[in-house]
Amino acid sequence: MTEFLDLIKDIEKAGLQNAIFSNPIDKEKGSKITVHPILLKGEAVYQRTSFIGTKVFHENLVPDRLAEQLTQDMQAFKQAEFTTPDFSAYVLVSKKGKMTIKKKMTPGAGEKIADKAQSMTDKRSPDKSMTDKRSANENLPAGLEIAEHNRKKHYILEEGKPVDFLVGLGVQTPEGKIVKAKYDKFRQINRYLEFIEDIVRKLPTDRPVRIIDFGCGKSYLTFAMYYYLHVLRKYEVEITGLDLKEDVIALCNRLAEQYGYEHLHFERGDISSYEGEDKVDMVVTLHACDTATDYAIEKAVKWNAGVIMVVPCCQHELNRQISCKELQPVLKYGLIRERMAALMTDALRADMLEEMGYEVQILEFIDMEHTPKNILIRAVKKNGIRKKSEDVEKVTAFLHVQPTLQKLLGKEQAE
Repeated sequence: MTEFLDLIKDIEKAGLQNAIFSNPIDKEKGSKITVHPILLKGEAVYQRTSFIGTKVFHENLVPDRLAEQLTQDMQAFKQAEFTTPDFSAYVLVSKKGKMTIKKKMTPGAGEKIADKAQSMTDKRSPDKSMTDKRSANENLPAGLEIAEHNRKKHYILEEGKPVDFLVGLGVQTPEGKIVKAKYDKFRQINRYLEFIEDIVRKLPTDRPVRIIDFGCGKSYLTFAMYYYLHVLRKYEVEITGLDLKEDVIALCNRLAEQYGYEHLHFERGDISSYEGEDKVDMVVTLHACDTATDYAIEKAVKWNAGVIMVVPCCQHELNRQISCKELQPVLKYGLIRERMAALMTDALRADMLEEMGYEVQILEFIDMEHTPKNILIRAVKKNGIRKKSEDVEKVTAFLHVQPTLQKLLGKEQAE
C-alpha cells in the first residue's frame, strides 16, 4: 500500500485529470467510480460519480479530500486507472491481494524540464541575451523549444486561466494548465474563436443572436462559441447544438446546465430534416461528413443567415462522379483524383455561396500537420444582393458532376 500512497502523492502534484475504478470486490456496492475535476461556481472541485446498479450518484470533493477518497475507493476495487498531465497509472490487484502499479509518462511531459532549465539560466545570468536562452535549449529534448514558443502565444482563451467548460471537457486542469494530450484541441478552439472574432460585428446587437451548430459532437467549439460571445463579449445569444448521438446530447445538456449556460441547449436531430426555424443569424458546422455540409449550407441560405462557417470533411461525392476526358491523365491516379475532387467540392460550394449573395473566404483552419481537415469556408451576407453567373454550371458540366448543394440551392430558388 505504501507504493500506492506514493502514487497518490504524485497524482496530487501533477493534477488529476481523470480516475476510473472498476472490477469491484463487491458488485452490489457499485460497479464503477469515476473522479474528474470541474469548476463549480468558480471553485475547483472534483466530481466523484459512483455507479450502483442502474443508479448514478454524484458527489463533489474539495481538493483536500481527494487523496483520502482515492485511497478509500481503491480498497473496494481490483482495478484503477489514473490520468494526469504528466503520466498515466494503472493499478491491478490480484486475487491474493497483491497490488501492481504501472506508470507511463505522457509524451511531452519533459516540458517541465525546459521550465526548470530556463529558471536556472535566469538565476545564473539574469542579464544574458536570447542567445543564452537558445543555448540552454540546445541540450534539451527535441520539441521543447517549440513548446516554449507555444506557451508565449496569445490566445483568446488564455493558458493559466481556468475556464469552466475547458476544465469539464478535460482540456484544462482546475488550475488552468493545458492538458498536454489536449493541446491541439486547445489551439483549435482558439483558432475557431479568432474566425468568429473577425466577423462578430456582423452579428445583431438589438436582439439575441440565433445560432445553430449542426453536427456539434462533443461540442468543444459550441461551448467555446457561447463562452466567447455571451460571457466575454456580452452578446445575448440563443445557441442550439444538433447531433444524432443521444448520449452526447445528454452529456452536453448536463454540462450546459452545470455551467449555468442558460441559452445553450442541445437536441438530437438530423441536419437534412431539421425544421422549426424562421430566422437564424449564424450557422456553423464542423466536420459534417460529405453532403451533410451541403444540407447545412442550404439551411443557412434558406434562413438568410448573416454568417455561415463550415469545416467540411469526407468530400467523396464528386470523387464518385467526376468524369473528364481532358483531365484523365491526372485523374487516373487515385490519390490525386480524391484530393482534386475534395478541393473542387469546396471551391464550388464557395462559388455557389457567392451566387447567393455572400462574401466568401476559404481559410486554413488548422495546420495540415495536425489534421488534413483544415479548410474553413466563411461566408458573410452582403445586403441580400445575388450574383448572377454561369461559372458553376460551366465547371460542373466540364467535370460531368452534379453537386448536392447545386441541386438543393436550385430547388430553393425554384420555390
